[in-house]
Amino acid sequence: MNRYPAWKYAILVIALLVGAIYTLPNFFGEAPAVQVSSAKATVKVDGTTRARVEQALAAAGIQPEAVTLDASSVKVRLGSTDTQLKAKDAIQRALVPDPADPPYIVALNLISGSPRWLSALHAAPMYLGLDLRGGVHFMLQVDMQAALTKKAESLASDLRTVLREKNIRHGGITRNGQAVEVRLRDAQTLQQTRAVIADQFPDLVVAETPDGSEFKLVGSIKPEAARLVQEQALRQNMVTLHNRINELGVAEPVIQQQGLDRIVVQLPGVQDTAKAKDILGRTATLEVRMVDESAEARAAELGTGPVPFGTEKYIERGGQPVIVKKQVVLTGDNLTDAQAGFDSQTQEPAVHLTLDAKGARIFKDITRENIGKRMAILLFEKGKGEVVTAPVIRSEIAGGRVQISGRMTTTEANDVALLLRSGSLAAPMEIIEEFTIGPSLGKENIEKGFLSVAWGFLAICVFMIAYYMLFGVFSAVALGVNLLLLVAVLSMLQATLTLPGMAAMALALGMAIDSNVLINERVREELRNGASPQAAINTGYERAWGTIFDSNITTLIAGVALLIFGSGPVRGFAVVHVIGILTSMFSAVFFSRGLVNFWYGRKKKLKSVSIGTVWRPQADAAITKTE
Repeated sequence: MNRYPAWKYAILVIALLVGAIYTLPNFFGEAPAVQVSSAKATVKVDGTTRARVEQALAAAGIQPEAVTLDASSVKVRLGSTDTQLKAKDAIQRALVPDPADPPYIVALNLISGSPRWLSALHAAPMYLGLDLRGGVHFMLQVDMQAALTKKAESLASDLRTVLREKNIRHGGITRNGQAVEVRLRDAQTLQQTRAVIADQFPDLVVAETPDGSEFKLVGSIKPEAARLVQEQALRQNMVTLHNRINELGVAEPVIQQQGLDRIVVQLPGVQDTAKAKDILGRTATLEVRMVDESAEARAAELGTGPVPFGTEKYIERGGQPVIVKKQVVLTGDNLTDAQAGFDSQTQEPAVHLTLDAKGARIFKDITRENIGKRMAILLFEKGKGEVVTAPVIRSEIAGGRVQISGRMTTTEANDVALLLRSGSLAAPMEIIEEFTIGPSLGKENIEKGFLSVAWGFLAICVFMIAYYMLFGVFSAVALGVNLLLLVAVLSMLQATLTLPGMAAMALALGMAIDSNVLINERVREELRNGASPQAAINTGYERAWGTIFDSNITTLIAGVALLIFGSGPVRGFAVVHVIGILTSMFSAVFFSRGLVNFWYGRKKKLKSVSIGTVWRPQADAAITKTE
């Protein structure tokens, strides 16, 4: 009746072992470290980089505790902060010969101090929020004038296309600041152009100015349209920053609008502002341009002549210069998705791009009109452009699906896709305020939170043992297992623990013990009604399960709602709350039943159980005797 089969006990033992292993890293704390990551999508971090780091440390006489290589960085764990600063300087000198164009970012960081055998099992501590761990805080100023200039450039390009389609001849369309100027030769063309702008460009207000013997229309962005452009620029920059930081693995970033043109960014756990700046700045944009294949361009590529007018010189991945035209055929604004993959013919790593309807139409026309010519795909990162690939157009490409390939590794393909997928900034941003939040306040919060959980746990255990005797001991052990599993699951999920999360952890203990109280009282009730001890245990657990399940499910629904719709501290609370409910259902019912079965189930003739005083009212006893 009250016996578990061997496989259930095996599950309990495995759960305890897994919980203990993945909880352990949280007790080792964090050690000072130096992190080396790529500063460009075209620079990879691999075993060669690790060897160079080790050589630089050896030359400086620094003995690291560990040097590890993960998917995107080399991390050097050191014994003290003094050694950390010396190691950073040594690695910086070895890997970054030109600070103006750094191929790597060498940053101070904190990593887990867990021993290697735990790291080999991928056991890592929980992330800590800014209120517990410290981190960096930035305030960024969005350049709204640049957003308006970009809008004017887009309007000028669109107007040029529309006039060409309607066969309206003009003397040139240029952008002058945030205004679009159209030169026209006669009054009839002037009226036609006015009609086109009024019909298809509602964001422009047009004024006519004399231009010698010709006419000139000056289109300015309307004030209401300008405000809309600025609002959209701010929102797009916030979304881009959020996507970029999330995909780089920074836990629980805080990105908030402040005022009309400022954004506040908080990155918990990032110790070095240089690393944080790199995260914020590494947003790439894509441009498609045609390659200039004239004799003058060839001479410029060879270094024997100047760069022709209307072109620019960029470097290809292989180090070869390429002369491309300034006119941009397509931009990253027309990009809807970017995924890493492989070339279907050569099986080389590639990046597969998906364009929107406008981009697909433009790309189809360009490839149809320039068969046999080279087209350059440029990636701009931190204001510097690089030719990713410059293939020859073999045929018309329709459907909006484009592939970038050629001399890329799988890691590089993933990096390029990541940068393009996370979007481009609608307007440049400048950091106007930055400071590092030290972990001292967070340490105090951690200590207070730990004490609150510990004292709460101890008080609950003392009460349960005093009131329920041995069954109280079982409940206390189950409560400890619940806390162990909660921390282990949070660590395995690499969830972020904030101060509200610690409050949720203390609340989870109180909610978890409630299930044990229900079970113990049901067992007492069965004993009070005259059931045998074995039958009382069995019936008590079975009948309490329905109540426990209903109460936890309703609470879980509320927690999931907070998780879906909440943000910031509310979301941090909800994560711990939801996981705590699930682990409490396992520990309070399944694990505590295993303890009771192990202790009492092997006894065939059980006369009594240690569950405290079972009160039997006199009236009930009298009725029982009468019957």
